[in-house]
This record gives sequence, structure tokens and C-alpha cells, in this order.
Amino acid sequence: MLPKMAPMSMSMSMSFQSDILSALCKGSSTFCALPRVTAPFRLRAFSTAVSDKPSICTADELHYVSLSNSDWKLALWRYNPSPLAPPRNHPLLLLSGVGTNAIGYDLSPESSFARYMSGQGFETWILEVRGAGLSLQGSNSKDIEQSANAMSQKMEAASESTTNGAVASNKELNNISCAVSEPEISAPNGVETENVAIKGDLTRLATVWDESKLVARLTETFMFLSERVSGFLSESQSKVMFANFLDQISKLLVDSPLYEQFNEVRGKLSTLFETRQNSGITSQITDLSQKLVNIIEEGQLSVSPPLFDLQARFTSTIEDFQKQLDLIVKYDWDFDHYLEEDVPAAIEYIMKQSMPKDGKLLAIGHSMGGILLYSMLSRFGFKGKEPRLAAVVTLASSLDYTSSKSTLKLLLPLADPAQALNVPVVPLGAILAAAYPLSSRPPYVFSWLNTLISAEDMMDPDLLKRLVLNNFCTIPAKLVLQLTTAFRERGLCNRNGTFFYKDHLHKSNTPILAIAGDQDLICPPEAVEETVKLIPEHLVSYKVFGEPGGPHYAHYDLVGGRLAVEQVYPCIIEFLSCHDK
Repeated sequence: MLPKMAPMSMSMSMSFQSDILSALCKGSSTFCALPRVTAPFRLRAFSTAVSDKPSICTADELHYVSLSNSDWKLALWRYNPSPLAPPRNHPLLLLSGVGTNAIGYDLSPESSFARYMSGQGFETWILEVRGAGLSLQGSNSKDIEQSANAMSQKMEAASESTTNGAVASNKELNNISCAVSEPEISAPNGVETENVAIKGDLTRLATVWDESKLVARLTETFMFLSERVSGFLSESQSKVMFANFLDQISKLLVDSPLYEQFNEVRGKLSTLFETRQNSGITSQITDLSQKLVNIIEEGQLSVSPPLFDLQARFTSTIEDFQKQLDLIVKYDWDFDHYLEEDVPAAIEYIMKQSMPKDGKLLAIGHSMGGILLYSMLSRFGFKGKEPRLAAVVTLASSLDYTSSKSTLKLLLPLADPAQALNVPVVPLGAILAAAYPLSSRPPYVFSWLNTLISAEDMMDPDLLKRLVLNNFCTIPAKLVLQLTTAFRERGLCNRNGTFFYKDHLHKSNTPILAIAGDQDLICPPEAVEETVKLIPEHLVSYKVFGEPGGPHYAHYDLVGGRLAVEQVYPCIIEFLSCHDK
């Protein structure tokens, strides 16, 4: 039987949905977790330890490991075991939550989960998955130190700039909202573009508007969507995005005599996009792009009354759409990429560095980090293979949130197909950094944000500030959308919906310690228990921290709360020591 859990307060301002998520849930289309063909994963030969460690990395060493299927170099923070501690048989891998980096495990010398573990004799490693912290893209071994230091400086500069005051934060929040909202097509006052002068004689526009350049840009956009993006999106997603783009252009011409001409060109483009011809498609798209540009020019100069600022708005629509395509390509990964590529690469590298006798390591995962560990065990159980994990600790993690009142349910609108590709990323780090001054100073507009991270009086204010300003990253919508399957029947599944991770967790024979916080609004105890009950009783230990009269534990307090070192850490050490054989 599982122990009874302390009652949990779920009071929280619903301004979470209106103030922040409204900026994320605008749009007209969304990613779907659909299958895609990928090459088998292999660990690339290149790996390195950085000699000139960037200042933001407080580990003893910083290592990088590359993936064969991408140009990402994953950062591994290494903490050497204390010579005064008892010798251990296995290295320890720490996995962080969604959109977070290694800093959450090492906030300060006095509050460092990683340092505590290495002080107990465990060679401790923190993995920063692709897109997080000091992980880099596209750098070779010669440039890696320079790139890592540049990334460190950027993170520290962002932290410093955010502390300048709430006024700047208000402005930043507005910028973020605009960045993820549907592009405006109305003509703002005083807008200027590279090739268009908004004010002045309309006939002058014909001479300053670089028609050939706009045709080339429009052709490039169509070709980009037809060819390059097809490797990142499914065919149905590409069609939706193509239709949305043409809808944006059609709004510029609605109620004008040119609307019929545009629809004729639109129909031809749609047919061309459907057939995806290999020969001559570029010239055909170029011709149709020229016709579209001509229609816009005619609308600017010939229609009575003229369609004011039409060319400027047309150019702006293309630019906004191109930026959206760029974001889709740049942030092209999901949960399964972490599970199938990033974590295996880190484990392989650590094994080569540490060489444990039985070829296994110990692992601790917080939030999504624990979900990754559960999913690994499920995959290996399904295949009937032994994972290279001697024991696992999960902190505030679950494969199924359907029975809980998790605040993450407020992200579910992102999974609605109607929300689509207009939200290619969730700028979590920028949002939290911009909102922080408003949560920590009068009138405390966003004070409820703090309760999502830490319970009252459980974290030093300076450490909470460092956590908020330096620990969070930008999240791809594809990752968020796959994680939202944990709120549906049968729980978290793979990207194509054919493998449900909770279905095979019981087949694993790896010992697990599952820990929950009594006032965790993100992963409440009932969500943790939903996964714990799937594991054979002789393999699982379950503990809820927090007392009815206090102290209480919120989502991050299990890692960095002021009482964690006295209450949580010893519990983990006792469990790991029992299985470090």
C-alpha cells in the first residue's frame, strides 16, 4: 500500500492563463506528434573536455559529446568525488526538467544538489540536452571553448539586464507576446521597410519597390516550405501552413477588385504544392510569385481608392512567415529526441570516462528528467533488455497526469490542432526572466509564479532569483505538444502515438525511488502516485515530503529548498547506497 499523502493546497491565481499563456496560445495551426524516418542513432567519435571553463559553469569540468544525427554538442557538467567520502561503484547522472539547464542542480556552494552528491563520493554528471544551457549547435572542436564562453556571457548578461527594473520587464513581456502572436497585417503608423517608403506620392512607390527582390523572396518562401520544411513537418502540416500563409495574403486584398485574380493564382500555387513536381517547379513557382507581386503592385497603384500601404504589408507578411519557418527548423526536436539520442549519448560517454565494473550508472531525474528515466525503463522492459541503470530516483515526475490538478493542464490549448504552427517555440526563459521583477517587488503582480517553483520560505530569495534568471530556456512547441499527451488517456506516448510508456513500466527490474512534494502544483503527489502504482511493489519506494503544518515542498524545493539538504538528500543517499553494489 502507498502511504497517505498530506493534503495539498491548490490555490493559485488563474491569471497564469490570461497573463502568460495567452501569449503562447495565439495562432491558427499546430504541430502534431507524427512519425518521421530518422537514421539509427550512433555516438560520434568527437568528444572533449573544455580546459577554459566558462564562468557560469561551476562544475569541476565541462565536457561535450556530439551526436551523429545532428550538429548538437551536448554539455556535461562533471563533479569529481570527494577523496574524504567512501568510494562508490557507479557514476551518477542528473537529468533536469523541461526547458531547464544544469544551474538548477548547482545554485551556489551552499545550495548545490550536485556538490552534495559528489561530496558523498559519487562521481556526478549533469546532462544539458540540446537547446539547454551550454549545449551548442554547429561548433567544431576548435571553436567549442570560444562558443561556450560566449554562451556563458550571454546568459549572465541576460540575468543582469533583467534586474534593471519592472519597467523594462513590462516592455519585454510585451515583446514576447508579440513575438509568438499571429503576425499583424494591419498597417501600423510610421512603418518603414527595406524597399518601401510608406509615406509620400503613391507613384513613387513603383520606383522604390524592388520588385525582383520581392519576387525572389516570395519564391524562396514557397520553395522553403515545399522542400526544406517538408523534412521537419508532415505533409498535412505543410499544407496547413501553406494555406495559412495564403490566407494572410488574401486578407490584404479582401473586398478589392483584385481578390478574384489572387484566388486564381492561389489555386495554381496550391495545385503545384500538392503535386510537388521535381522538374521545373522552381520556375513555375517563380512565375506565380511574379503574378502575385504584380497583383499587389496593381492594387497599390491602380485601384480606386488605392489599397494604402499594401506593398509594405505584403512585404511584412512574407518576412513574418519566413521568420516562423526559420524557428520551426531551428527548434526541431521533441521528447523522443532526448530519449533516443541525447540521453544514450551521455550515458555512453560517462561509461567510457568512469568505466564502472558492471557497465551501469545511477540516475536521478527531476520533473521531465524523471519522465525520461521512466520512459527509458519502459522501452527496455518492452524489449526485454537490461538498462544500464543500477537504480533510479525520480523527483516530481509522472507518466500520467490525468488524475491530478496539475497547472500544466493550462498548456493543453497548445495541443489543439487549431493552435498550430504560429507558436513554434515557447520562450519560457525570457517570459520568466521578464516577469520576475513583477513577482518579487510591489505590487507583486506575478507573485503566484513563485509558488509554482517554491513553497513559502523554502528558498533564499537570492537563490530563487538566480534560478529564475539563469535556469530556464526556450522550448520547442514540438516538445511541449508531445509532453501534453501525459494529460490524455493512457498517458505519455511516443511522437507517432504507437507506444505508451506507462504500459511497459512494470516489465523493468530496476529499483526506483519516487519522491513528491506535498504542495507541488506542477506535479502533485497524486500524479506521482499514478505512475508509482504501475511499478512492482518490491522495486519501488515512494516518499512525499511536507507536513500538514509545514514545512511544505513545491516543485523545485525537492532539489534546492532550504530543508532539502537535511530531509531529502539523506533519503536519496540511503537509497543509492543500497543499490551501489
